[in-house]
Amino acid sequence: MNDVPLLGYSDKLSVRQGETVSFKVSSTSKKPFKAFLKRSISADPNPKGIGIIEKDASKYFKTSSYKSRVQTFNPGSYAITKNSVKILIKKNLTFSVIIFPTLSSTKEQIILALDNLEIYINSNGSSAVRVGDNSISIKEPLILRSWYKIEVKISLNGKVFISQKNLKNKNEKEKISIGKLSLKKVISGKISLAAVVSKIMAYNHFNGKIESPKINVDGKKVGEWDLSKNTSSTTVESINGPKLILKNFPTRAVTGSKWDSSEMNWQHKPDHYAAIHFHEDDIYDFEWATDFKFTIPKNMPSGIYLMKINCEGYEDSIPFFVAPELGKTKTKICVLVSTFTYAIYGNHARVDYKKSWLNRINDWKAYPYNPANYKEYGLSTYNYHSDGSGICHASHRRPLFNLRPGYLTFGGSKSPCSGLRHFQADSHLISWLHNKEFDYEIITDEQLHEDGYKAIKKYKTIITGSHPEYHTKETLDALRDFRDNGGSLNYLGGNGFYWRIAIHKENKNLLEIRRPEGGIRAWASEPGEAYNAFDGTYGGLWRRSGRAPQELVGVGFTAQGNFYGHPYVRKCFDKKFDWVFKGIKGNKIGDFGFSGNGAAGFELDHIDSHLTSIKDITLLAQSKASKDPEENFILVPESQLTHLSNIKHLPNEDILQADMVYFTVPGGGSVFSTGSITFCGSLPWNKFNNEVSTLLKNVISKSIK
Repeated sequence: MNDVPLLGYSDKLSVRQGETVSFKVSSTSKKPFKAFLKRSISADPNPKGIGIIEKDASKYFKTSSYKSRVQTFNPGSYAITKNSVKILIKKNLTFSVIIFPTLSSTKEQIILALDNLEIYINSNGSSAVRVGDNSISIKEPLILRSWYKIEVKISLNGKVFISQKNLKNKNEKEKISIGKLSLKKVISGKISLAAVVSKIMAYNHFNGKIESPKINVDGKKVGEWDLSKNTSSTTVESINGPKLILKNFPTRAVTGSKWDSSEMNWQHKPDHYAAIHFHEDDIYDFEWATDFKFTIPKNMPSGIYLMKINCEGYEDSIPFFVAPELGKTKTKICVLVSTFTYAIYGNHARVDYKKSWLNRINDWKAYPYNPANYKEYGLSTYNYHSDGSGICHASHRRPLFNLRPGYLTFGGSKSPCSGLRHFQADSHLISWLHNKEFDYEIITDEQLHEDGYKAIKKYKTIITGSHPEYHTKETLDALRDFRDNGGSLNYLGGNGFYWRIAIHKENKNLLEIRRPEGGIRAWASEPGEAYNAFDGTYGGLWRRSGRAPQELVGVGFTAQGNFYGHPYVRKCFDKKFDWVFKGIKGNKIGDFGFSGNGAAGFELDHIDSHLTSIKDITLLAQSKASKDPEENFILVPESQLTHLSNIKHLPNEDILQADMVYFTVPGGGSVFSTGSITFCGSLPWNKFNNEVSTLLKNVISKSIK
């Protein structure tokens, strides 16, 4: 394993004043590590900008030392019975299970294990059974992504029978192997699926789907499970025997051997979804022990904080986001921190990562670790499992390399671009608020989901960061209610309010994403697997669920290209909107920036009257996507109909644009949207003295009057 010498995470990303957050640290040193508190203002390491800015916060947390220890983690999902079984065998023992293997491996892959008995796939890819050190197997290997029924019968006299039947290919003959293995009269222990589980760890994980495991002794059922039951849970109730506990969150609500495409919703035909998909690299909670805790003082200002740890020259920064006590708002401005999006992208190993980026990382003294080089720490929902299936679960309960100050998403971007996204890019907004002396508080996605409109109702204005992409029904409802009840909603990003996610009912730190039917996406959900397991809702784009971003903020995702930006051009000259452009000379806005080198770029949003009922949306400014092939701007797939036409029946170049808009709604609420993911990157330019900064100051100042 590629160990990082000093690394940590917190049990909570979101915490309110008065609540407690626990910190978990792994240190390879024999010396104690030191912990101290900073407030994060800027997370951009670019020496041509304002640099990383962190303010001392030791008045709230006394610098302390703690004993170092190495903490490990064990990836791979599996199921294990809650209780042990003790089986007395008089004649024979029978196992049966249905499987759908998805990965060839030189390692053995355990399907079912009990005591010294194992049903598994051997290194040749064939089904096999082992008792102790001896085994027999089917000669023919299993075909990947095919459904098989595996049956094993072992008699006390030592005779063993194993069969392998392809359930989809009726012309393929059942494969059988017969041999002899010595069986104990009494076997006992916990039954496991998809791995062997020792006292220390689980190993030899199975990759693929498992369905309908059964154990019979002398004709009596002692273990039987319907894996379609409790689909939204981490447990499976048994038909016979102890219930199963699922570890490391395998994927549920997946098609099983009976699925025939007659139903796409697992809730309507559960028996068609009676399988669970296990992966050797499932990992969402490292379950490290707590090293120390911190109760947030009630006088500690709301904001973004870093618990800094260092030891023998190594350092880590663990971010957490402090909101005020519920209902005790002290400012007019609320910044909505996109913690759902941060977690969904957590440890994104980009396919375009190059080792040459290390040159800039070293020169800038940027964050040194990239997920592409540390894949064993668990990847993001923008990556794939080792078996090629898309990762659909996310959690912050593990170290997230890309949730660190100084992390570069694009290490090779053209100077003076910083190459930042998400947390680091959003710090451009945070630093601007401090520079302009706007008092603000933060609320996170998680808090908005849990508390709804009451979490934000007392603010006059809400400001988003650069990329508020992932949302639940609850967060969208809260923002809509805020707007419709007189609040000012300022959307300063692009590709926002795009994907629907589900939150696990037993573990609010676990998120789920499905990616069916359209959208700019890293992978596509398998047929029949569009509905979330966690809450049963239809996954994918909010647009597909009838809640396009245009309905909330007037614009929605239309184009994506490489990490380049360009200026807006003023389009509105109505005198009643002159306040927006006060202090700005000329019609060009934002021909500069630390994100893409321009205020409008990378991912662009536009107006679409077919996707919103909102009237009188004013187009303030606009930026057309560049036609430069290097920038490679394309229309989002959900808007492209054929190679000749799109959903608006216009030339693509008339849609590939960033629309900066403003509108009001009945009830007195207003919305300002930039339509660009790189907008905030222009704010710090020239030490915050520029037309983008001026424009935003005009908008925010008006919103809080």
